[in-house]
Parts: sequence; C-alpha cells; structure tokens
Amino acid sequence: MNLYPLKFYPILKERLWGGTKLGRLLGKELESDLIGESWELSGVTGDVSIVANGSFKGTTLTDLINRFPEEILGKSVLERFGKEFPILIKFIDAQKDLSIQLHPNDELARKRHNSFGKTEMWYIMDADKDSELIIGFEEDISKETYVESLKNDTLTDLLNYENVKEGDAYFISAGKIHAIGAGVLIAEIQQTSDQTYRVYDYNRKDAQGNLRELHTELSIDAISYVRQNDFKVSYQQDTNVSNPMVNCPYFRINFISLNKNVRFDVSDRDSFTIYMCLDGDVKIANDFGSISIKKGETVLVPAITSQILLNSERAKLLEITI
Repeated sequence: MNLYPLKFYPILKERLWGGTKLGRLLGKELESDLIGESWELSGVTGDVSIVANGSFKGTTLTDLINRFPEEILGKSVLERFGKEFPILIKFIDAQKDLSIQLHPNDELARKRHNSFGKTEMWYIMDADKDSELIIGFEEDISKETYVESLKNDTLTDLLNYENVKEGDAYFISAGKIHAIGAGVLIAEIQQTSDQTYRVYDYNRKDAQGNLRELHTELSIDAISYVRQNDFKVSYQQDTNVSNPMVNCPYFRINFISLNKNVRFDVSDRDSFTIYMCLDGDVKIANDFGSISIKKGETVLVPAITSQILLNSERAKLLEITI
C-alpha cells in the first residue's frame, strides 16, 4: 500500500465572529468576509475531510480508515478509539469576541451526547495589539456565585483575562470556561467533539436577528469552579528537534523550528503524525512519498510510516500524535 503523507481540502466555516485573516495570512480561498474556521483534518460526521493529493485524492478520511485502520491510525489508537478519528484540527480567526463557553469532559459527554468530551490546545499565530483570551476564573468561586452572575449579567467580572502574542500556547482542559478574544488567529488541536456549552454571548443576535442559544443548565455541572493556573504552555524552541509542549491522554504536541533538513525515526510511534505549518514551508516525506506545504497547511502522516524527513531552510511546525 502506498500510504504517503496526506493533505486534505480545508472545510471553511462562516461564523458571525469570523473575518478575513484565514485568507490574508494563511492563503485560504475565502468566499465570505466572515470565515471563522478552517477545519484542516476532521472525522466529524457531516464534515469529514477529503484527500487533496496523490492517488487517494477525492477519498474521505473515513473511507481511508475503514480500508487501512491500523496502517492509518496505529494499533494502540485503534484499540482506544476504534475507527473514529480522535483529533480535530482547525485554524480559527476571531475578528470579534467568541462567546464565553466550556466543553464537557468525557464522562458527561458520553452520558449526555454519546460523544467524546473536548480538551484542546491553542497556539497563537497572530494577535492584534491588546488582544486577549478568557481562560478560567480570576479566583475560586462557588456554583451559586456563578449562577447569580448569569442572572445579574456580571459573569465577565469573574473571569481571567490573558493578553496574548504570537507564539503563546494554552491548554484548555474540559470544564474550563474560556473564550477567544477579537483579533486573535489560532491553530487549534482538540478531541474530536463538537460539544460546546455556550454560557454568555454579549446579547448578540445572528443574521436572522435571533439571540443565539445558551446552555445554562447543561453548563452548571460541567464547569470547573476552581482557579487552576495550569493553562499557559511553557516550551523550548530549540532548532531541528521536537520540543515537547503538551502530553495529555488525548494528544501529544511538539514544537519544531527548522533551519535545515532533519530525519525522525518513528518506527516505534504506533500513531499517526500530524504537521501544522505555522510559518515558512517544508517538504514532508515518509517511506511512500512526499508533499510540500506552507504556512496555514496541514498534513497527516500515516502510522505505518517508519521514518519522516522534514526538508526546509525555514519553517515552524506543530507536530501532533497520540
């Protein structure tokens, strides 16, 4: 089998808070000035990624996994998650503030939605001056205080605000209240789940003039009310090596800065590898083929791979495995 590095067509999502940075900065072909998300690699029902290169061009990610489950995913990944692709990869452009929200953990999501929970990591690719994220509460609060703040429209007074710049990274565990602020462009790695509890939306209305749905009752038992200063990711930026960023049960993420060609032995990895190009360009090769990608593009390297070659004079990448 010829399981070369696979590139997929981006799935673009219009959002009321979206903008044009995905086109201007990442080269996406936009048909709207309100494109908020580019789903780069997705197994979500109704939004399954389609291969854009090579002999498998036009094949869905789901079909590939059904044909070559262990070869694409890795034996250990297949045993844990079955044939459902366990990670969703996105670029997100917030021209306006996103709603304040949180995601249920695995237990709640399974019970309520027959779904995975949603833990995620954000890497800041671009940020306007004074841009912010909301991550968690400023201090520990009680459930009663939270409910009262919703009634009194004072939730924003309780939240923790983080000024951000390019290169910052944040780990958002399930249950942590959060929001992406206006002017921020991020690369997002998350569990495959579309379960979001929206708790506050600045009383904004959609294109039809309707207030967007809030998930007040669902959120109450899903929130972590304890302030945990565990979200800012500290990582090295040594060149031509994999610098660890996040290692959690759902994904492992490394940062790679290249100024020469490197080769990685991945014969013992037993997982697919994803590369998101943050800057520059790189040629990615495995045992069966190669592809070149540039800033704003994403590649899936199948688990059957024994070695990966990264050829570049200048590039920054996120490397994602399980």
